[in-house]
Parts: sequence; C-alpha cells; structure tokens
Amino acid sequence: MADKIIALVDGSMYSASVCDHAAWIAQRTGAPVEVLHVLGRREGAETSDLSGSIRLGARTALLEELAALDSQRAKLVAHRGRAILEDARALLEAAGVTEITTRLRHGDIVETVAEVEHEARVILIGKRGEAADFAKGHLGSNLERIVRACHKPVFVAARAFRPIEKVLLAYDGGTSAMKAVDHIARSPLFVGLRVHVVTVGTATPEAKKGLEDARALLAAAGIQAETGVVTGQPESALGKLVDEAGFDMVVMGAYGHSRIRSLIIGSTTTEMVRSCKVPVVLLR
Repeated sequence: MADKIIALVDGSMYSASVCDHAAWIAQRTGAPVEVLHVLGRREGAETSDLSGSIRLGARTALLEELAALDSQRAKLVAHRGRAILEDARALLEAAGVTEITTRLRHGDIVETVAEVEHEARVILIGKRGEAADFAKGHLGSNLERIVRACHKPVFVAARAFRPIEKVLLAYDGGTSAMKAVDHIARSPLFVGLRVHVVTVGTATPEAKKGLEDARALLAAAGIQAETGVVTGQPESALGKLVDEAGFDMVVMGAYGHSRIRSLIIGSTTTEMVRSCKVPVVLLR
C-alpha cells in the first residue's frame, strides 16, 4: 500500500511522540500506520577478536564462547526491538488507530527507508534518537541523512505532541517550496487548519507575487491562508515567529533558491530544526 504512515521508532523518549503524531495523521487522513524499527548491522554483534595470542585449544574454546555470547546478544537485541514495536502498537491502539502493522528490519536505516518509502505517504522520525546528547542539543545522527535521501515528506516530531491547529509554511518560491504548497493543498491533513505562508527577506514585487500565487493555489483547494514577509536570517526570524505567533507546526521545502535554501543543506537547517519546539515537515 502506497499510502501508509511509516513511523520510525528506536526506543528513545521521542518514540512516544512519533506514535502520537502518527495517530494524529492517521485520524485526519484515514491512512494506516506501519511502525518500523531498524537494527543496525553491528547491533548485537561483537566484531573484535578478544582471543589474543593464547594456545590453540584455549583459543578455540574462547572463540566458541564468544560466538555463543554474540548469538545471545543478537537475540536480546532482536527481543528488545520487538518489545519497542509492541509498545508503539499499544500507544497507537490507545490513541484509536485500528490499522497498524509493525516491521523489524536489519541494516542501515537510510537504506531501509529508501527501500520502503514507495509504500509511504509520509515518513515520521523523532528529532533526536536514543543516542542523542540532550545536554548539547544534538539532533539525531540519522535525521539529515534521511531527509537528504527521502523523496517523500519527512515529518520530524518534536519532543512531545500537542494539538496542531496553526501551521507556518516557510516559502521562498523555489521548486521544493512550491511542492510544499502543493502538498498542503492536496493533503486532507491540513483541512481546517490555519495556514500562514511566510517568506524571509524584503517585500519586493516578486516576493509578493510568489506569496499571492501560493495563497491562490491553497484557496483553490479550500484552504484560506494568510501571507506575510519577515526580515532577518531565516533560522532566527522563522524560529522567533513560531514562538511568538504560537505556530504548532512548520512546513518547508528542503531545497530552494534563496537564503531559505540553507535551511536543509547547511548549518541553518540544523539550527532551525533544533530550535523549533514544534514538528517540522520537510519536502524535497
């Protein structure tokens, strides 16, 4: 089915938020949810040779013992993965989702997403993963890799779910920004939400026309959007606007032709996603 919500969970504190957001999307779109947990290739396997330069008989016995330990470790990791999936299923069921599947995969998470994304309408991932350094505010190590590789919308869940009513669309007139407008216009997810289309820069005739084109496209889909221009650097101006105006979600193209371009391909992206306390939907 090419209309699934694929939710990536890793057992981190963000996994619950991913499930909450997946349930919200499912309730608004009617799409089924697939929960995916990926075991890394090295997870549960000890690759170093700990036998050292000892005599052959003892070495053989030790290698056999290490192999048994590796097997046991791999079983425990797989058991933990299944437990993570069952916890996610329970959260989704409690939220009223009825169509749920779970999938446990081995391999690289980006390669796995590339294999399954044709089945998805959206990919959900937490802002940070299990190994994130919260003290330093590090983003999940796989987040940007997935966004760069994924051709479907990537929904980056914030730390906790809150009701979503007001949406900020960061717009720069580029191809991916227009794709973001089209996505909002076509998706039942945004029906009834308040949408504001905002560009960063100066209110030039070209910028105003771009905003009006975006507004008209949304209006044709039954979404009455407001438009505006803010000055400053994208990451700080948009982040400030999100906080001060009380936006619940940000939607943006992953690539563009202006300063907003750096919001996904450079350090500005990291800062934007890190600083926003609301979910961010990225399209490329």
